[in-house]
Amino acid sequence: MHPLVVVLTLGWTVLLAFFFAHVEIQIEGAAGWAANLPTWRIQHHWLLDIFWGGRPMTGYHAWLFPCMGLFFHFPLVFTGNWSWRGEARVFACIMLFWITEDFLWFVLNPAYGLAHFAPRYIPWHIHWWGPAPSDYWVSLSVAALLLWLSCRRPATPRR
Repeated sequence: MHPLVVVLTLGWTVLLAFFFAHVEIQIEGAAGWAANLPTWRIQHHWLLDIFWGGRPMTGYHAWLFPCMGLFFHFPLVFTGNWSWRGEARVFACIMLFWITEDFLWFVLNPAYGLAHFAPRYIPWHIHWWGPAPSDYWVSLSVAALLLWLSCRRPATPRR
C-alpha cells in the first residue's frame, strides 16, 4: 500500500472520530458512558472485566459498536474486494477511531476538557496506565500491528 494512502486513511479515520465525538457530546452531555440515557445497563459481570474494561454494558453501546463496525466494513462490501489485509486495515481503523473518538469526547466536551482527563473525573475508565486509560495503549498497539500487517508486501514464493 502506498504510504500516502495509509496517511489519508488514518487522517480520514481521525476526522470521522472528530465528528462522531461531537455527536456523542450532543447525545450524552456531561454524563459519559450513556449514564443518563434511557437504555438498559448491565453494571457488573465477570465478562465485562475481560471484554469491556470493567465498564457497564448498555443497550446504547451494544447497538453502537457493531453499527460502527458495519460502517467501516462498507468499503470492502461495496467494492467486493475482501481480503485478510483489508480486514486487518479495517480493524486497525476501528480501533484508532474509538480511541480517538473517546479522547476527543473529553477534550472537546465543555464539561471536561483536557484538564479533566484524569481517573478522578472519569469513573467509567477503571484501569489507567500513566496519563491514559489502559484501553488506549492496548488498542493503539494492536491497531499499529494490524496496520503494519495490512501494509506488508506479500512474500514472494520460492522456486
